[in-house]
Amino acid sequence: MYEGPLQDLIDALGSLPGIGPKSAQRIAFWLLEQNEGEVNHIADTIRNTRSKVHFCTVCFNVSEHELCRVCMSLTRDRSKICVVEESKDVVAIERTHEFRGLYHVLGGAISPIDGRGPDALHVRELVQRLGDGAVTEIILATNPTISGDATASYLMRLLSTFPDVKLTRLASGLPVGGDLEYADEVTLGRAFAGRTSL
Repeated sequence: MYEGPLQDLIDALGSLPGIGPKSAQRIAFWLLEQNEGEVNHIADTIRNTRSKVHFCTVCFNVSEHELCRVCMSLTRDRSKICVVEESKDVVAIERTHEFRGLYHVLGGAISPIDGRGPDALHVRELVQRLGDGAVTEIILATNPTISGDATASYLMRLLSTFPDVKLTRLASGLPVGGDLEYADEVTLGRAFAGRTSL
């Protein structure tokens, strides 16, 4: 539709999740209307974030350091691990102040349609974390979607080989087909408090 750099910008913005063609066009024209300093600040912030933010070597949560703040904390309950799909789910759960254990971020969910199986997730690393016997409970907090439920089912079968580890799943109260990041604190807190054994 447009030519050259403007169309390249619209196409690049349109490749972002949740940004459709119309939104990409609106953002591109908004950027053109801003002064150069503001645009450079946005670009520098993106570059800076990309170069400085990594994944925790233990739980795969986002972090500026080798370990995230949760894994570094000496006050967390190291006998419990809450398994989530994405780092944004850690933030949602932390807002409830209901959980004081550790996390494990899978990096997605099992989705055969998208060609993503268990090997594409951080499942092997989760199993390795159970090796020393310190963990007594795994809380499966995958999203209540088809792929989230498939992931939870897979993990239940896999982790049932650890008889000393209690497996729990977040209780009902979360909307089916929804994502944890969109749940309000009260609903997510109640779901956490009412988790049941599997």
